[in-house]
Amino acid sequence: MAKQFFANVKSVLSGDTLVLTSQNNPSAERIFSLAFVTGPHLRREGDEPFAFQSRDYLRSLAVGKVVQCTILYTIPTSGKEYGVAKLKDGTQLPDELVKAGWLKVREDAGRKEESEEVLQRLETLRSLEASAKGDGKGLWEGVGGIIEVQNDISSLDMSQWKGKSVDGIVERVLSGDRLLMRLKLSDKKHLQVMTLVAGIRTPTTERVNQSTGQTQPAEEFGNEARSYVEQRLLQRDVKVEIAGTSPQGQLIASILHPRGSIAEFLLADGLARCNDFHSTMLGSKMASLRAAEKKAQGAKLRLHKDHVAKAESGGSSDMIVSKIQGADAIFVRTKNGAERRINLSSVRGPRTNEPSEAPFRDEAKEYLRKKLIGKHVKVSVDGHRPASDDFEARDVASVTEKGKNINLMLVQDGWCSVVRHRKDDTDRAPNYDDLLAAQEKAKEEQKGMWSGKASKARSYVDVSESVQKAKIQLSTLARQKKVPAIVDFCKAGSRFTILIPREGVKLTMVLAGVRAPRAPRLPQEKGEPFGQEALDLANRRCNQRDCEIDVHDIDKVGGFIGDLYINRESFAKILVEEGLASVHQYSAEKAGNANELLAAEKRAKEGRKGMWRDWDPSQEEGGEEEAAEAEPANDPAPADKRARDYREVVVTNIDSNGKLKIQEIGKGTSALEVLMSEFKKFHADPKNNKPLSGAPRAGELVSAKFSADGQWYRARVRSNDRAAGQAEVVYIDYGNTEKMAWTSLRALDQAQFSTQKLKAQAADAALSFVQLPTASDYFSDALAFIADATDGRSLVASFDFVDAKEGLSYVTLFDDAGKKGADGAAATFADSINKDVVANGHALVPKKLKAWERGTASGEVLKKLREVEARAKAERLGMWEYGDITED
Repeated sequence: MAKQFFANVKSVLSGDTLVLTSQNNPSAERIFSLAFVTGPHLRREGDEPFAFQSRDYLRSLAVGKVVQCTILYTIPTSGKEYGVAKLKDGTQLPDELVKAGWLKVREDAGRKEESEEVLQRLETLRSLEASAKGDGKGLWEGVGGIIEVQNDISSLDMSQWKGKSVDGIVERVLSGDRLLMRLKLSDKKHLQVMTLVAGIRTPTTERVNQSTGQTQPAEEFGNEARSYVEQRLLQRDVKVEIAGTSPQGQLIASILHPRGSIAEFLLADGLARCNDFHSTMLGSKMASLRAAEKKAQGAKLRLHKDHVAKAESGGSSDMIVSKIQGADAIFVRTKNGAERRINLSSVRGPRTNEPSEAPFRDEAKEYLRKKLIGKHVKVSVDGHRPASDDFEARDVASVTEKGKNINLMLVQDGWCSVVRHRKDDTDRAPNYDDLLAAQEKAKEEQKGMWSGKASKARSYVDVSESVQKAKIQLSTLARQKKVPAIVDFCKAGSRFTILIPREGVKLTMVLAGVRAPRAPRLPQEKGEPFGQEALDLANRRCNQRDCEIDVHDIDKVGGFIGDLYINRESFAKILVEEGLASVHQYSAEKAGNANELLAAEKRAKEGRKGMWRDWDPSQEEGGEEEAAEAEPANDPAPADKRARDYREVVVTNIDSNGKLKIQEIGKGTSALEVLMSEFKKFHADPKNNKPLSGAPRAGELVSAKFSADGQWYRARVRSNDRAAGQAEVVYIDYGNTEKMAWTSLRALDQAQFSTQKLKAQAADAALSFVQLPTASDYFSDALAFIADATDGRSLVASFDFVDAKEGLSYVTLFDDAGKKGADGAAATFADSINKDVVANGHALVPKKLKAWERGTASGEVLKKLREVEARAKAERLGMWEYGDITED
């Protein structure tokens, strides 16, 4: 009795042969040939006439359906099974194909002794064949039947077929995303090529490495993905939407079953991932694939079983761009003032190590600076990058400004490329496919760094490198007003690096008329009080901003002194108004902005802002009077045109260069007594006995323990001997100096003892109208004489001239307050210590007079001095003991 079984038709090899799979075990396959018939075959070297049509007729009847097979005989040598099959609808095979003319009855059928049943079947088949032959059906048409089949993708004109849909048949499934496709280009021409399913990538299946012969195992879910596609598409009619070709020359296309895209089904069931490399070919069609993948990720299906959902970013945040780090990285400031670094997600600026990109780095950064610096933006965090060997931890985000996506704009204009993310990397921009499409378009249009030719790199000459260069450039800039520039870097609250593109120069800019506290150079260092705050304000308002500058002068190291305008507003005024800088009277008057700055400083003091938070108006009265009466050093009036200014003073120290240190007796010294009392109590408390955290810096204010009495005083570091661990300090309230170990120093960062609370009480002074000798012995004698005349005495000083630029007052000293100005300038001067120094041969009258020393009143003084100088010479006093040393 003939053996019968049920099976599924997996595919059709030709019009007379089926590939069957077990209903219980789909992986078990068997070849089943239809008995007593033969048909034309498809061959690698060329198909026989009507081979495709014959196979296609059987394919359309049977593939994917259940058949009942009856085995009539088996070839012993090959084990090949022959028989008949019946579909569920009753269709008999091979009868239906013989009837349609697509199979012929074999001539040798029935020659052997056959059963009556077999002979009857053969008679039926021959009858059907005769009818088909008479009607000229199928193979019996006699002419044509040959289809040209090409296997080379180069024969397909992509410019003609790209984007079009073609009828096709899936001939073979190599993996979930690789199919052997037959494309029906026309009735007489087919193309059979390897095709990649557009938009996806599935795990690989088991395969043999042709070079080594070793079998490479399948990746997880690789075989399942292949079976998934085979069950649904193998030898099915599909629509093939041609997208393009891969770099390896393989066709890329969307495969559409009547029920939908196989790519979407694979993604939705977790058997594939989106392929970013196909995004630019698919355009908007990629969105549905992303949605399907996201659905599978949410359900943690198959490939996404270990998927960790990205935490919701909580929407976008409003921030201000404070700094442009590069074309793909910015610093933003939040509403609470905190600054954080943001990397633009999924984009990358020109890379230094890429020769084709590196020349565009500066242009790309400048493009972003013009777009964003100082602007309000919305930042939507797309992910977080943990710290690695080469990079710090950072957030990646999409940034929009006035509704425009900055990430996309950078790519569209060719200043950034798109990052190719790992297949499991979810920290990417939500518009990733738009970015990829924009990059392709920018490449086609040769924009930005895709142009292939960088503009000539802009180089800036540093004209602050030397005083000579600065002087040359000053002549150019001083003639111009409101020069357009860019703040490249903020060194301190009042010191900046400025770029002037139209001049091609870079310079150091110092704000005229103000002095800002010094900021720390390193995070672990300490600067002056409010130095960091001043620098922070400068960074917030000025850094990388477009600006305008007016240059007035240069300093002694090549810095340019002038005004800096941000949005047409003087930044010096802003700094002073916030209490983060004080007005430098002489410089402000010279620059012509004194009134504006003094008014701003007054508002800051009244508002107790910044350094003026502990401001005491009573301590400023004397200082304001002095400032009002001070004369600019470079254009002083003659002495007889100024009102006399007498003040009670004490001389606290005489420097080795002959300069005096004086304290004004009054509110200042009274406040100093109170401060020193509190200072003593503060340092008597053991918990305040904290040494410096490191080596002190020159110019730093400290508390120093005076060796003579063991008490603590305010001081400023003059110099350091790092080898010996010592510093030379000057006591700012008394003027004396000494060297001491660092262990005898403490930080002076307490607000109640700062110079903003009480300014340094020791002021520099020099005796008017006299010149001390240069010979060391006579010079020492002169200092000793002055010390003996002033030590421990309450004196009256006539402030003849105050040189605000040098910070030096020229004074005439009197040891008796009752004699000041009784009979005019000359009579008063006759009783001065200045006259006594000359009269005793310890000083001479200068022959080259300063501008302020000229005038009628000065003439009388000088006449009197020359008289006493002549008597000293005649009596061989002091330096004149061996005669007139001024004679040649």
